[in-house]
Amino acid sequence: MRLQDLYARYSHQVQFLVIYIREAHSTDGWSIPNRVKLADPQTLEERRKAAGQCETALAHGVPTLVDEMDDAVMTAYAAWPDRLYLVDTEGCVAYAGGQGPFGFKPAELGKAIDALIG
Repeated sequence: MRLQDLYARYSHQVQFLVIYIREAHSTDGWSIPNRVKLADPQTLEERRKAAGQCETALAHGVPTLVDEMDDAVMTAYAAWPDRLYLVDTEGCVAYAGGQGPFGFKPAELGKAIDALIG
C-alpha cells in the first residue's frame, strides 16, 4: 500500500498533510539515486521550491506544507528522514510510525485509520 492509496481511500474522512522537512537525500549530503535531485535548501524560499518539486515528482496528491528552517516540526515529531503520524480529532497522536525508510509503513497507518474511524 502506498500513501496515495490511503489518500484515495480515506481523503473524504481524514485530512491528509505532508510536511516537507529537511531534505533527506540532498545532492550535497547523503545522495541516493532518486527522481528529484536537490541540494539541501538553505532558505525558506529554497525549501518551498524543493517541496513543490517533490510534490510534483511524487504525485501522491496529498497537500504539502513546509517546515520552517528551524525544523520545529521535524524535531517535535522526530520525523527525519520521514515518518507517518495519525492525529485524532482531539489532537492526540493515534499512530506514530517508525522512522523511515524502514519504519515508513503506509499499510500500518491504514489499519490505524480503520481502527480510529471504525
